[in-house]
Amino acid sequence: MEKMKDLYAQYNCDLNDAEVKKAVEDILAKNFAKNNTVEVYKKCFNLIDLTSLNSTDTEDQIGTMMQKVNDFSEHYPEMPNVAAVCVYPSLVPVTRAVLEKENGVNIAAVSACFPSSQSFIEVKIAETALTVQAGADEIDVVISIGKFFSGFHSEVFEELQELKAACGNAHLKVILESGALRSAVEIKQASLIAIAAGADFIKTSTGKMEPAATLEAAYVMCGAIKEYHEKTGIKIGFKPAGGVATTEDAVKFYTVVNTVLGEEWMNNKLFRFGASRLSNNLLTSIYNKEIKYF
Repeated sequence: MEKMKDLYAQYNCDLNDAEVKKAVEDILAKNFAKNNTVEVYKKCFNLIDLTSLNSTDTEDQIGTMMQKVNDFSEHYPEMPNVAAVCVYPSLVPVTRAVLEKENGVNIAAVSACFPSSQSFIEVKIAETALTVQAGADEIDVVISIGKFFSGFHSEVFEELQELKAACGNAHLKVILESGALRSAVEIKQASLIAIAAGADFIKTSTGKMEPAATLEAAYVMCGAIKEYHEKTGIKIGFKPAGGVATTEDAVKFYTVVNTVLGEEWMNNKLFRFGASRLSNNLLTSIYNKEIKYF
């Protein structure tokens, strides 16, 4: 824990929940309207990790979803495609088999005993390595929240370092499950642990518990990313996930991220939405008619 205290001391962890809430309200009051445009809706669409994480998912269902991604440009030639698709580890092989590489759409997979992260580190490492071997470009893992709450922050850090090593060339996206964290301070600390351990992205939520993604968590997490970039020059990505379903939701998160981090982050190399419903809702807003493509 002493090692983590030294890390926290380098950053502004003196956060007040009420002040964070007010900062978000001010950002939206000032900037939401100018971002609430069709052009931004299109940009948001290109930031989506199109996600299917149901216990009932089958290879046929995932194959059909991938074919829709393949065919998207034929139906909407003026639109960018989604950034990535996100599935369970056992469905990565069919995803890799059906998804056409020329689409430029990455394959992400949840791993390391998602969504609870309550298993042995050896199991988490093995699953992560197997998932990369199966063809995943990106690995989404959850921090050991129980260990974090128990004060074992150094163990959380060390686990993430091992998972980063197991990823090889794949990107590591670390889920904080921010709705379970009890304050802005804890969200900031968890963000710093993940970033220092080698995360390429930090992500709000699994979508398996409430509350999921919040604008306040986004503000704090982006603040950590900004401070880290200022100190090191290294850019870490951000991904809100869980409950980001409507066009309005997307524009609000876009506005907070853009305000805190700036235009440099407004691309799918550094900013993603984890979503299953958002894609159709954005298409509906863009074309001003109900669309249920995905």
